[in-house]
Amino acid sequence: MKINYNQKIFRPVVNSDNGEVSGETTFYYQQHDQIVTGSYGGGEILLGHLIAVVEPDGCLDMRYHHLNRAGELQTGVCRSVPEILPNGKIRLHETWRWTSGDGSTGHSIIEEVDE
Repeated sequence: MKINYNQKIFRPVVNSDNGEVSGETTFYYQQHDQIVTGSYGGGEILLGHLIAVVEPDGCLDMRYHHLNRAGELQTGVCRSVPEILPNGKIRLHETWRWTSGDGSTGHSIIEEVDE
């Protein structure tokens, strides 16, 4: 599935209790060839960055880090599986794991917005 993530903006609609993103968090994606980068912040997250490789099926193999309001630097890995909604927007089903802190796992869904 060929998906263009360039200049896309996403907001979370679902997150596990052990996650730090919320409906106040906004993700800004850029894409160059098969590399996606992004920044994010809002809610409990002061500033975060991500980098991902777009796999042939459109999924993202991602690494992320952010600084939260408690002053903690958090890191993790994520696999995002895309779904194209009837309105043409992208929904990402994400399975992630903290590589800092407790190492727990979670699931989130983020959706493309116009901002």
